[in-house]
Amino acid sequence: MAVPIAKCLAAYAYLLLISLIFPHVFADSATGDSPHRRFEYKYSFKGPHLTQSDGRIPFWIHTGNAIPSSDQIRITPSLRSQKGSVWTKSPVNFEHWEAEIAFRVSGRGRMGADGLAIWFTAGQGLEGPVYGAADQWNGVGIFFDSFDNDGKKNNPAVLVVGNNGKLIYDHQNDGTTQSLGTCLRDFRNKPYPVRAKITYYQKTLSVFINNGFTPDKDDYEFCTRVENMIIPDSGYFGISAATGGLADDHDVLSFLLFRLTEPGQNLPPPEKEIPKEEKDKYQEEFENFQQELDKRKEEFQKEHPDVQGQPIEDLFESVNDREIRQVFEGQNRIHLEIKQLNRQLAMILDEQRRYVSVITEEISKRSSQTQSGQAPSHDMETIVNTQQEVLRNLNEIRNSLSGSLKQLAMGQQQGNAGGLGSYETVQHFNDIKEHLHVVKRNIEHIIQKNVNPAEKMKCPELPPLPTCLSTTHFVIFIVVQSLLFFGYVMYKSQQEAAAKKFF
Repeated sequence: MAVPIAKCLAAYAYLLLISLIFPHVFADSATGDSPHRRFEYKYSFKGPHLTQSDGRIPFWIHTGNAIPSSDQIRITPSLRSQKGSVWTKSPVNFEHWEAEIAFRVSGRGRMGADGLAIWFTAGQGLEGPVYGAADQWNGVGIFFDSFDNDGKKNNPAVLVVGNNGKLIYDHQNDGTTQSLGTCLRDFRNKPYPVRAKITYYQKTLSVFINNGFTPDKDDYEFCTRVENMIIPDSGYFGISAATGGLADDHDVLSFLLFRLTEPGQNLPPPEKEIPKEEKDKYQEEFENFQQELDKRKEEFQKEHPDVQGQPIEDLFESVNDREIRQVFEGQNRIHLEIKQLNRQLAMILDEQRRYVSVITEEISKRSSQTQSGQAPSHDMETIVNTQQEVLRNLNEIRNSLSGSLKQLAMGQQQGNAGGLGSYETVQHFNDIKEHLHVVKRNIEHIIQKNVNPAEKMKCPELPPLPTCLSTTHFVIFIVVQSLLFFGYVMYKSQQEAAAKKFF
């Protein structure tokens, strides 16, 4: 038995190795050539500028509580008992198609309701009890169910449910008795939009889900597949959503539809010319828009006569002007920072001078010690020398900062003269950088010089302060205070007893 098992494992490993080396052989034999995709803009929408000025979606209609905006369509807001939907105006008569949908389902609670549905039906189910759309539909619906009606803890889930126009959706069991395919996917409160890819090709419906954990738009995972799926030859695409006792925001960011053509078949011809009535309507809208634009131009020229006749390029900032402005702004910030540092160094210099003066006075006071035969303190001489060295270093830093300020002023003058892009300007910036590095090194040197003597030098200990009160006096004080307190209590009690005799 061991030999056949070993042979099987060796054969499996050999096939796996061949599949890794020549993946195209197995891919072609399994799936064949991929179909041709053509984007259909009349059955799609995507932000930005998703809506027109009147709030309508081109080639789509919205009903119920749906709220279109410039970058998304909120099918239902996070309020209780809301329903909404969007549907294509024209029917789709493709034999094969692929739809890519990006959406968000977000809510505050741990659970949400009810869910979102993507439809392909023979008629527009504008409103109804099935996720905001009509029941007994003729077509297919892909449901993103977020509420657990049957209590089996199998939600959120994705279901594929078909209908021939006669079945009533089973809400109590979350449609599990009618679903043709399902998978468990949590699509609520994701950091990135959740994406669904639905493909109908050669009577096979496939659903792929991007869980929204990464910004990668092509990171799809297989959800379910339904073979021998029969749907209407012509139908409408729609998206609907509904809320119940719990509520979520159901936002659709994009819906992109692609027509699929089998390999070897002729590609579909380009669309025919639009009808004359529709063409005249668009032409009239364009003329009205052009007239409104000309009217606004005249009003603007009347309100701003100073810019009349000025080239349009002079009204806007060019790329070079913006770069020069940014260089000037950065240079000004550096100038202000150096000025602030110069002020702080001036304050440090004043403080150091005050310290030197105090120490000098202390030395002069102690010079009398030499007359009595005592030598002056060596620590005081060390402190004076250290402070003088600090003063010298600070003066050097201040001179370096002054030089940097002069370099900045020269750079600004040359920039105003139009030479910002020249070699001299770059050299000035390099000089400023070098000066700042010198300032940094000098400050670090000062810190090291200032810290080491302080660590080595020990301040003289203060003599012990005399106690203000001895133990004997403290005991006498406590006894006297206690006697006075008890005397006062006895006196107070006698006064109260004498007062009670009159009552």
